[in-house]
Amino acid sequence: MADPKESTFLVTHADDESAVLKDVHDGQVHTLASNPGVEIDDAIEGTVAPDPPMAVSWQLTEIDERRSLSIAESAEPPTAREQELAADQPVGELTTEPRAGTGELHILTVPEDGTATAVDDVLDDREATLSRAARLGVNRVEIRSEPGVVSVRYLP
Repeated sequence: MADPKESTFLVTHADDESAVLKDVHDGQVHTLASNPGVEIDDAIEGTVAPDPPMAVSWQLTEIDERRSLSIAESAEPPTAREQELAADQPVGELTTEPRAGTGELHILTVPEDGTATAVDDVLDDREATLSRAARLGVNRVEIRSEPGVVSVRYLP
């Protein structure tokens, strides 16, 4: 039988009867036999343990921290720093930079006519984006853009 596992999880599905947690570090999916009150897009730092006797489902046995994550597009353009980073990289490249304090900035250069598509791609890849936010320990993802530049901001 599997051992209890302590990690950070993203709630990818939740209803009255059960929930599904994805470990944001190794990608393992844990289906809970019941829902202990978690909601979709919650980040949970805690422990899961296999449900006896067959260990086909799991229980969330301990919650050390729970926070709700969000992702949204901002009407604000990328900051001067983000625009400066983008100016120094070729189209199709990504620069990752730690934020002062908590979080991270991801600056992508894209073809100018592909900016809206790139923003949509980030929004559509919600699970991967929120998994990264959970790993970074932040609560919010903000997407800013201007033609040719997309900034994905992982914020506390």
